[in-house]
Amino acid sequence: MAKNQPQNRRLGYARVSTYGQTLETQLEQLRGAGCTKIFREKVTGAHNDRRQLLKLLKAIAPGDVVTVTRIDRSTFDLLGIVKRIVDTTAQFRSLAEPWADTGTSTGRLLIAVLGGLADVERDLIRTRTAEGRSRAQKRGQHMGRPPKLTPQQQKEARRRRAEGATLAELARSYGVGKSTISRLKDS
Repeated sequence: MAKNQPQNRRLGYARVSTYGQTLETQLEQLRGAGCTKIFREKVTGAHNDRRQLLKLLKAIAPGDVVTVTRIDRSTFDLLGIVKRIVDTTAQFRSLAEPWADTGTSTGRLLIAVLGGLADVERDLIRTRTAEGRSRAQKRGQHMGRPPKLTPQQQKEARRRRAEGATLAELARSYGVGKSTISRLKDS
């Protein structure tokens, strides 16, 4: 079948977070909604390595309808997934949230509004993070990882380097990588 010809398949995605949970209820609901192929996995939503979800996203063809039983993802994650589905001219719908159906004009509008809200939320997070970082720096707090070498070790390593010690020798003697030694600034 040609890739641009609508297939109109009903694909389902079922996921539970832990191995103590069961997929049976979701599978029943998705079968009841007419899903003929259901991608399923037991993995936390926090993991980016959701193999079955990725497999589903690769399998989508124009005209397909991707169905989930309910939305339980972060807004960012959900919008990224829905965008990939819609970009293939397929549809997304949630059985528990009828408003989340990109096959309807209302669903498309609400997904677009959520996308705008996610952008605003992302900007607010960036702004708050930058403000917090600025306040911390004004208080003299060090940002990032703590240095691997003490100021005394750094001074000694710079002196030894100036005297001809190699990066490898210095790295070995301090138990750090060569890049740690090479980043030491002359002072």
